[in-house]
Amino acid sequence: MEELEKLAALIRRERNGLLAAWRQQVRELPSAQHLDNLTLDDHVPQLIIEMAAALQAGSEETIPEALSDGSPPAHGMQRVKDGYDIEEMVAEYKILRVCIHDLAEANGLTLQGKPFRILNRVLDGAIGQAVQTFAAERALEVRQRRDEHLAFVAHDLRTPLNAISLATSVLERTLPAQSTGTDYAQMFKTLRRNVQHLDKLVGKVIEENTKLLSDSGIKLERRAFDLWPLVEYLVHDLEPVAHPAHTRLINKVPDDMVIYADAGLLRRVFQNLIANAIRYTPGGEVVIGARESGAEGAVECRVSDNGAGIPQERLEKVFDKSETDPGKEDGSGLGLAIVKTFVEAHDGKVSVESRKGQGSTFRFTLPPRQTITASGAS
Repeated sequence: MEELEKLAALIRRERNGLLAAWRQQVRELPSAQHLDNLTLDDHVPQLIIEMAAALQAGSEETIPEALSDGSPPAHGMQRVKDGYDIEEMVAEYKILRVCIHDLAEANGLTLQGKPFRILNRVLDGAIGQAVQTFAAERALEVRQRRDEHLAFVAHDLRTPLNAISLATSVLERTLPAQSTGTDYAQMFKTLRRNVQHLDKLVGKVIEENTKLLSDSGIKLERRAFDLWPLVEYLVHDLEPVAHPAHTRLINKVPDDMVIYADAGLLRRVFQNLIANAIRYTPGGEVVIGARESGAEGAVECRVSDNGAGIPQERLEKVFDKSETDPGKEDGSGLGLAIVKTFVEAHDGKVSVESRKGQGSTFRFTLPPRQTITASGAS
């Protein structure tokens, strides 16, 4: 018992020095380098007190009670927020074990027998609880990102589905009378039924996932490509949506503009902005443009309309998820949230200018290629 009491007293007395030695070594972990001391320490000072208490009690049966305040699980959750991987979190505890061993040895104490077993059991118990919480929290984040991605994809499917439905209606009305026999009628009926079925499925996915927290976690596949053709193809695809509203879509992107971005995500950004503009600009114009912004080669893209505009009280919230226009019953609140998520995944920024009754202009920026390369992005 005397050895246990001496070690317990030493740990209490030298707690600050022990913590400083631990902190110095933990700072070498990549995810720990940006943390302030308070965040880095987290529950470790309390864990050191718990170890001293377990040694003072001298009973291995008291160790579960020593950890009963829940600090290791809280630590596991904190380290997920701090961006640690699980190996780094476990390494923190291993470093603490070494620091205690060094402290004891420097003061003529040896960690053998019962002191060794007690310290190991405290640390192993803490590791087990922290790892369990860390893994559960990380799994929850992965599931949320997966479900959110599914909701984003489902939302983006609505625009082409609407285009297919409208194109079918136009085709049905414009076919020559001699071609609209029983077979054609049945074909159109089947097409409309399947589009409606898909739209209901898409709506169900969106409804179940619109309240998820946003965390992009998006892997970009950047490449250099011409922007004008991407916008031109998109204008052509959205023409069936714009035509019934008598809305003109105008591509004013310079035909020699080359940008460096994820083409698939950028197409979805423009699709959401243009489709949103069409809804509020019946009989008007939607203009898509782009220009170089600044000497470094950043690009600013814009989608402008001369439609209904956005009330000032809603401007600050239009990019928030689940923020819908109360005047539009079919809105899900995801379209502009998708725009913001995908633009920010490119390290860009998105903004809006609008006046009620005069239209809106949505702008987003894409950083220059050399800035992306310098920062190590893909």
